[in-house]
Amino acid sequence: MASLRQLLAQGFTRSAIRANVAARRWVPLLHGVYALVTGPPTPMMWRWAALLFVRGPVLLSHGSAAAVLGLRGGRDDGPVHVTVPYGSSARGCANLVVHRSRAFAHLGVERGGLPVTSAVVTLVDLSVEAPTAKEGMRVLTAGAAASRVPPEKILEFLELRPPRRYGKALLAAARLLVDGVGSVLEAEYATDIEQAHQLPTGVRQVHHRVEDTNRYEDVEYRMPLGTLTVRLDGWITHATRRTARSDRARDNAAELEGRGRMTFGWEEVHDCSCTTARLIWSRLVQLGWDQPFVPCARCAGEH
Repeated sequence: MASLRQLLAQGFTRSAIRANVAARRWVPLLHGVYALVTGPPTPMMWRWAALLFVRGPVLLSHGSAAAVLGLRGGRDDGPVHVTVPYGSSARGCANLVVHRSRAFAHLGVERGGLPVTSAVVTLVDLSVEAPTAKEGMRVLTAGAAASRVPPEKILEFLELRPPRRYGKALLAAARLLVDGVGSVLEAEYATDIEQAHQLPTGVRQVHHRVEDTNRYEDVEYRMPLGTLTVRLDGWITHATRRTARSDRARDNAAELEGRGRMTFGWEEVHDCSCTTARLIWSRLVQLGWDQPFVPCARCAGEH
């Protein structure tokens, strides 16, 4: 990859550059940037072309940074996304999207020789691009869980530099991550069932020793008359004989310890949250919870 400025500095004339392009030895990508090879350009060539095209400080960002960092939401197709300092004169074009940031000096890292926004910044950027605040929370939760980025780092960043779009929603999602929420299913359970219906806040990721192995339950409610364990099982991660065996072992351990248990999947949490909330409330009442059931805005629609 080389820019027009670099080629001229190396002694190439403009006519020589045009001749190489005409002979298809070089491929023009963005204005004034060339791939010095034949054949179709690769995603990596397009990323380098974007960095060479922009004069001044620049970072790959959003889906382009996610592809380099190996995060969910990474894209090898479509336009390259870059972030530049606020006030930069850089302009986008058909294959380049330019974002601006006042905090540019604090956003970048290097990966494979490429300047990119950090994993935390990239996850937040992708979340802000979501069509709704709810979807933004899902993007942040799923991305953080898949990448194992420390949730404390995400919360720290959002508290220091909250985005104008979805700021409160993303802060709420980050706080749930810090509290132990580890998946989109668990996050929706916390917001749409616990918080929306004013149920008690359960203890998350509770450690139990089962058959000489450490196991973790998603949520536990410790009531005056006993403990209720709630498991949130996505079918993809619970569809093998090995995981089914593990689940039976956890059931047996809970029975021996006298813990009640209820299991819910995506359908019960996402599609029937109000019905599921009432089921949990009914069991908590049996275990000593003395607060009335609180309907949410969706409850009338489910009945």
